[in-house]
Amino acid sequence: MPEQNIKIVIAGPRGNMGSEAVKMVTSTDHFQLVAVVDSKNNGKMLGEIEGQPSLDIPVYEDLAVCLAEHEPQVLIDLTAPKFGRKHMEIAFDHGVRPVVGTTGFSDQDIIELRKLAEDKKLGAIIAPNFAIGAILMMKFAQSAAKYLPDVEIIEKHHDRKLDAPSGTAIKTAQLIQEVRSSKIQGHLEEKEELAGARGANFDGMHIHSVRLPGLVAHQEVIFGGQGQTLTLRHDSINRTSFMPGIQLSVDTVMNIDTLIYGLENIIE
Repeated sequence: MPEQNIKIVIAGPRGNMGSEAVKMVTSTDHFQLVAVVDSKNNGKMLGEIEGQPSLDIPVYEDLAVCLAEHEPQVLIDLTAPKFGRKHMEIAFDHGVRPVVGTTGFSDQDIIELRKLAEDKKLGAIIAPNFAIGAILMMKFAQSAAKYLPDVEIIEKHHDRKLDAPSGTAIKTAQLIQEVRSSKIQGHLEEKEELAGARGANFDGMHIHSVRLPGLVAHQEVIFGGQGQTLTLRHDSINRTSFMPGIQLSVDTVMNIDTLIYGLENIIE
């Protein structure tokens, strides 16, 4: 049974993901949205902000003040990569369990934040992608790479995305790396006539990033073998696709006392 009446703060409620998260939290019976954190609009109610639902939910600019005054159990952070680690550290200081959808965490960040979580005996989840279908794509790709080790990744996102490659593409490559021996792909004498034509190189795999208006979040993992290719593809048509994963993360984070990086670790 899910934890009853989980008190939640959302950071980034005006963003595309954040606005969907507000709808999800306020429509989930055992969730309670107690406040939001925004880069402006301090002191207003959420319903006073253009484009937001008519809710008497207080808006804060200062995360620490917000957490101290409302004592939530979970912080859902859907802001920007530069804020992710700082917000997690503030959450831990206030005994709050973070569920984070921002990217840009280094391996060292994960190690240090996991130690903080375990020292505080608090659960935390960082998810490069909350879409269940995308997580399945990554797990399938890892399985396929055992038999088809030549692979390239093409990820496509909207043109407002700040980071490239996407966190999902990097996480996919990391999962493949676990089961695949390092190798150079393509011709040994291959030459880029235009720098970057072959994309980023991760352990011999090439990752290509596309940024265009009209896209949301899409990824293809293409495997090549003798006389055959295999393509795994996932498309998020809109951002409601991420909400079941966020809901699952909130429920899960209440019952763990460490940091989990990637939803594939909580999906059977």
